[in-house]
Amino acid sequence: MADRLNEPLAIGSKTVANRLWLAPLAGLGHVAFREVLEGYGGCGLMFTEMCGAKSVPTESPLVSPVFRWREAELPRLVCQVAGATPEQMVPAARRVQDCGFFGFDINMGCSVSGIVKKNAGAALLKDPDAALRVVEAVRGAISIPLFIKFRTGWTPDIEPAVQLAKRFENAGADCLVFHPRMAPDKRTRPAIRSHIKTIVDAVTIPVLGNGDVITPEDCLDMLETTGCAGVSVGRMAIAQPWLFAEWTSDYTPPETCFRDYALRLADALDHHYDPVRALKRYRLFTIYFAANFLFGHSLQSHFLKAKSMDEIRIVIREHVQPGLQLVKRPNMNMYNI
Repeated sequence: MADRLNEPLAIGSKTVANRLWLAPLAGLGHVAFREVLEGYGGCGLMFTEMCGAKSVPTESPLVSPVFRWREAELPRLVCQVAGATPEQMVPAARRVQDCGFFGFDINMGCSVSGIVKKNAGAALLKDPDAALRVVEAVRGAISIPLFIKFRTGWTPDIEPAVQLAKRFENAGADCLVFHPRMAPDKRTRPAIRSHIKTIVDAVTIPVLGNGDVITPEDCLDMLETTGCAGVSVGRMAIAQPWLFAEWTSDYTPPETCFRDYALRLADALDHHYDPVRALKRYRLFTIYFAANFLFGHSLQSHFLKAKSMDEIRIVIREHVQPGLQLVKRPNMNMYNI
């Protein structure tokens, strides 16, 4: 599997070193997490957390909680943006290109009500012509690689997504990241992996598979059964960020890996954010971190009682020790949010 994942992949006019990527994630793929992730290695391409198209053109990375990055990561970083119209998206795309990002990602997968009410995210899948107008306008405005992350749609029928994929390619998209679930599904049902193959077979541009990739066996199965160009890992990357190094090399995490990771992320959040925002983002992370363990609910309760990042560190040192009993797959009752 490592040999397959380590093949370089051409995306538009650029090349990605490998085919195992961090998925676009709202609220989780922030600059602090990405800094920790890069410390482990093995991730071919990273995506920012979701940025709003209306804000990006004038937003300062010095103060923005989402439109923020380290200069060193820009050659491997795609900016994920949600917007509803060409008028919103084109200025955002131009700003992203001017800042030096690897690429620009149009979010058509988020079905959170606040995004859908603005006709952005997955709402664009309800109006294919509107979605296409956005893609065509962005493509005409920038030369960097153009990505689209999207879902099956608002019904179980895969055919509308197939037709959209073809239209996206014709409009100039360079890469599709496809999550084979209906837009309203909060991962309460298994992803329909065969639908990834259907999208792959419909286009000639690279398609990255996404959804329910928890173990290396899941990753290999997705590659072999769908023919996808690579694999995009989301919430499991938050739970175990060293998986990129594990699956692409002979890296073996140390016995203290969970404790070390929890502390590194706390330090990175403290560095990049104010105390209130750092604590809020750490609490969101603990959902996925605690899901690694047999008694994860108990562990998470300790984290949620912490009132500061210093108290978070006390919880880590007292409760995250080598020998905690792991589960093979994260506790999905915690994981599905």
